Amino acid sequence: MPRLYELPDLDLDDQAAIDGVHQMRSDLASVLRAPRRWQGGLRKTSQARAIQGSNSIEGYSVSNQDAAAAVEDEAPLTADQKTWAEILGYRRVLTYVLNVATQPGFRIDEATVKALHFMLLEHDLGKGPGQYRQRAIYVRDDVRDVTVYEGPDSDDVPALMASLILSLDEDRDADPLVRGALAHLNLVMIHPFRDGNGRMARALQTMALAQDDVIEPVFSSIEEWLGANTGDYYRVLSATGQGAWHPENDSHLWVKFNVRAHHMQAQTLQRRFDEAERTWVALDQLTAQHRLPDRVTNLLFEAALGLRVQRSTYIKHTELEKRTATRDLALLTERGLLDAVGQTRGRYYVAGDELRELRASVRSARRAVIDPFPGLMDEIGRVPSSSAGSVAAE
Repeated sequence: MPRLYELPDLDLDDQAAIDGVHQMRSDLASVLRAPRRWQGGLRKTSQARAIQGSNSIEGYSVSNQDAAAAVEDEAPLTADQKTWAEILGYRRVLTYVLNVATQPGFRIDEATVKALHFMLLEHDLGKGPGQYRQRAIYVRDDVRDVTVYEGPDSDDVPALMASLILSLDEDRDADPLVRGALAHLNLVMIHPFRDGNGRMARALQTMALAQDDVIEPVFSSIEEWLGANTGDYYRVLSATGQGAWHPENDSHLWVKFNVRAHHMQAQTLQRRFDEAERTWVALDQLTAQHRLPDRVTNLLFEAALGLRVQRSTYIKHTELEKRTATRDLALLTERGLLDAVGQTRGRYYVAGDELRELRASVRSARRAVIDPFPGLMDEIGRVPSSSAGSVAAE
């Protein structure tokens, strides 16, 4: 089988950070085992943030509202038709990963990878969804008019992908964080498809992590963090790949970068879980103060998270009659808890002054996220590169 990027030798700092991630994930899983009323809201926003992050890396401007609308199967607020098609494509991929990859006996194979790629790009058949590329591929920096990455020969792609799938089985004893990072690296460097390679690589990483079965995969993805740190993501890919297919290169900095992402994302989730609990307690007090029915609390929770809420979604979640749902929303608006935006069928609601103050109060106690490898990006910056540009994931 052809050579791929290999598992690196981990140092003591790597192992300490990995152990820290697993402890945090175990703690988060323990919290989720006891039913909490805010869990559904955080699942939705976590999936939305992953969709937003992975698409934004590729240059698609996705608002948090549109990402949440995609999860709820609602119409977009601001996205144009092309961007919305890309958002929905990745939603299909992520929905499959989150719901199927955790099933007993699930195995990642080439058919699965190709099927996911078809889901991603089925709206644009000209890009060959579900098919390996048949020609050379070059990643260009259009601003500087230079090639920043050249993928392996197209004739080598089938064998390389077969080797990648085999490695996912052979590396079962490797730590899931390391195994997922290496799967991500190999797929994005093979660049097997004409388009969508970056999103597929990140989905493959999440799919590999889902088989770890410690915490729900929606809470194990680092796509949100990568989207918020796109420049660093491209820099470490460039430092590792050196402008072309070089599987002989050391993958250590790449793996360390991914462990860092997992560590900081897990800290962020811990903070969100804590804030969600305190927000819900405050909302219970608020609804009692205003003598509101308990059924509106989840609606207020989503608004407090900064999401828009709509009557159609409220009805879907509560199974209320339209008249009752309309009356609830009118009451919440009258009390100043929600602000109505727009008219008639296009109307939606956002947090009013009192909810915004509640959210600000909860966030005022927010802890800073600690970087487990504070010197890593400086170290990556010192790696000599064959190109001044950065490897683009797609």
